[in-house]
Amino acid sequence: MYWTLELAHHLEDAPWPATRDELIDFAIRSGAPLEVIENLQEMEEEGEMFEGIEDVWPDYPRRDDFLFNEDEY
Repeated sequence: MYWTLELAHHLEDAPWPATRDELIDFAIRSGAPLEVIENLQEMEEEGEMFEGIEDVWPDYPRRDDFLFNEDEY
């Protein structure tokens, strides 16, 4: 299982909190790439509720991870 920003982007609008099966259903209905669905199917936490993308991909970059000054834009 591997995640990239491009793949994780497809789950940003998912109905959080959600179970693994709900996320798979959302990914299928929203037309996410096959890699997203395969990654979700590989997760072992069946029945567990995920509160956000960070629960699915712990290394998901947060806004603080980027070094830029918002006041400049």
